[in-house]
Amino acid sequence: MQAKPLTLLCLLLGIASTQTFAQNSATKKSPTSKFYVADVKGFSEVNNGTKIEDLTEKSVLDAEGAVIETKNDSTNAVVMSNGAGIFLAPDTRMAVKRFAQDSFSPNRTDLDSEPSISQTRNVLARGSVGICTGKLVAGSSMVYDTGNTSLNILSQSPQKVAIQANDDETTITLFEGAVTLSSDTIPGGQPLKPGQQALVRSRGVGQPPQITIRPIPPELREGLEDMVNGACQARRKVYFDTVERQNTVEGTTSELTPVTVSPVNPAEVGPIVSPARP
Repeated sequence: MQAKPLTLLCLLLGIASTQTFAQNSATKKSPTSKFYVADVKGFSEVNNGTKIEDLTEKSVLDAEGAVIETKNDSTNAVVMSNGAGIFLAPDTRMAVKRFAQDSFSPNRTDLDSEPSISQTRNVLARGSVGICTGKLVAGSSMVYDTGNTSLNILSQSPQKVAIQANDDETTITLFEGAVTLSSDTIPGGQPLKPGQQALVRSRGVGQPPQITIRPIPPELREGLEDMVNGACQARRKVYFDTVERQNTVEGTTSELTPVTVSPVNPAEVGPIVSPARP
């Protein structure tokens, strides 16, 4: 039986629409996640899996898969393309196990909120980091793993948190925001409130870690706040925007690019955006 002309036309239109949708989907790709080096004191390096290079200020590097390491008496501060600032204290090793950033609209005006949905999982093998973020958007996740626990940073508000880790102990200090600690032995997670510090100590093979929640010790507060403030200062120096690129093979792609922010006279209020892009 031959198809009626109207039926055949609908079938052809359906095939064409499917092909067009597939072509459009193939040309829309999320940008490669990046981080910006806002500050370097001493000697730090990054390993991207194929080469190891020194970190230099104002450089922009691919984030996912990068391992950032500071040497003794050295620090650095980086800003991820989702706006999160991270300060790395001396003798710290942090791996960006996963960092996926969805596309976001250029020329945005709200720099206090995350520009798009992102998925972050960092591994702090040793050392100390200060973290400062804006408000994460719904659907985003941000997790930091250490040797004996995982820290889930929630999205309700901006976050200011410090993490210290070694082989047997993790210390998490929350100044602002909402986080939960999780492991195989903490169903649903252990919440931490601003002003609290969690000490997670390993107790041997097959034993659940010991978790102690306490107020932030006054004698430790200043040093921990300095790390977090270093992360916040870094994220005030730059934000990321997107530039659309035409590629003959991949079609239109979005590329993340940093926009530096210039400080103003202290008598004035707020930062101003530099007219020049690096």
